[in-house]
Amino acid sequence: MNKSELIEIAAAKAEVSKALAAKVIDAALDASVEAAKKGEGLQLVGYATINVVNKAARKAKNPRTGAIVNIPAKKVVKIKAGSKFAL
Repeated sequence: MNKSELIEIAAAKAEVSKALAAKVIDAALDASVEAAKKGEGLQLVGYATINVVNKAARKAKNPRTGAIVNIPAKKVVKIKAGSKFAL
């Protein structure tokens, strides 16, 4: 499913226009990205938990040349599926 399909389904289930559904979905996604940039997590009970974690700097081997390269520390987003995603 892509974003436009999600908008169509949300509009039909909520019985609102596609334009309104698109605004709501965009606002929710923007809010979650802003929270992640601040280092905050997002918990949608039953659906998903989104956390920002720090990955330490490390060394890795370039598979093509065999050279050792330094990978800097960074923040990454981790998503854990909730109980409603149990298939």
